Amino acid sequence: GDWVDGVQLRTGGRKKYKINAFSTFLLTLGITCGYIWRNGPGAFTFIYDHWVGLVTAALLMSVAQGLAVYLASFRPGALLALGGNSGNPIYDFYIGRELNPAIGSFDIKSFNELRPGLILWVLADVSMVCAQAARRGGFAGVTDSLWLVLAFQAWYVADGLYNEPAIFTTMDITTDGFGFMLAVGDLAWVPFVYTLQARFLVFAPVELGALRTAGVLALNLAGYYIFRAANGEKNDFRNGRNPKNLQFFTTATGSKLLTSGWWGRSRHPNYLGDILMALAWSLPTGFATPITYFYVLYFGVLLIHRQRRDDENCEKKYGKDWETYKTLVPYRIVPYVY
Repeated sequence: GDWVDGVQLRTGGRKKYKINAFSTFLLTLGITCGYIWRNGPGAFTFIYDHWVGLVTAALLMSVAQGLAVYLASFRPGALLALGGNSGNPIYDFYIGRELNPAIGSFDIKSFNELRPGLILWVLADVSMVCAQAARRGGFAGVTDSLWLVLAFQAWYVADGLYNEPAIFTTMDITTDGFGFMLAVGDLAWVPFVYTLQARFLVFAPVELGALRTAGVLALNLAGYYIFRAANGEKNDFRNGRNPKNLQFFTTATGSKLLTSGWWGRSRHPNYLGDILMALAWSLPTGFATPITYFYVLYFGVLLIHRQRRDDENCEKKYGKDWETYKTLVPYRIVPYVY
């Protein structure tokens, strides 16, 4: 993979990252599809059948990673995260004491953010499809609702991995330390909580029909468009490009904040796209249980909490300029609502 520079660190340097998440995903998916083609859907139900054991292993690995990076952060020269050096060992272990823990050139945080959790998420969905196919006489018996969930989530993961450089401008990489919180999120939460819809549909199949399928598809596409367009504007602007000639506000510190395009409609328009897609992933399960809507409810709470935390950091950073910016872009996530 190619090597790219991350954003400038507060020490003045830049960390280099290898870009190969998408090719890793394609290789993994290719091997998986070949294995299923050769051996049939019943041969790839291992993830579905051994769910509890895999969740347990992921939690144990998260604890081990959290402890390892916490202890390694005490070595001389380690760059600490500003929010993870409180002196409280439990808090620092949880939130992440070191900003960019690494083994040589291997960056632990960026690897965890993209590869094991996201790729396993798709493999788990594929295992659910295989489990339903094994129960219903082959892939022809798989319901339209489960195919939708697989397509939506696989596309979301593929898009994230294909646009890997964009992650290096996010708060997880630039600001947050790597500790148990991110480890358990990447290794356990993402692949095993985000697949609840697919797991439910294995033992409670739902047939949507053409009309409901089209409605859910339209909602997901709308969310994806907002998510990708907003992130594209932000990533271009942060990298010194402004192809749409978007308006911006310059603070006293010299920072520039977008005030038009999607970022003129709200301060976090990408979160709106995320929430719409999350809802589209849950709707195919119907309304028989609230469990499959846990993801969209949790994600909404997570994004609102992140928005408030980001606004608090910006208020400290920009002072009165942040108040001026809020008058220019008054809505936080949903235009005219919140």
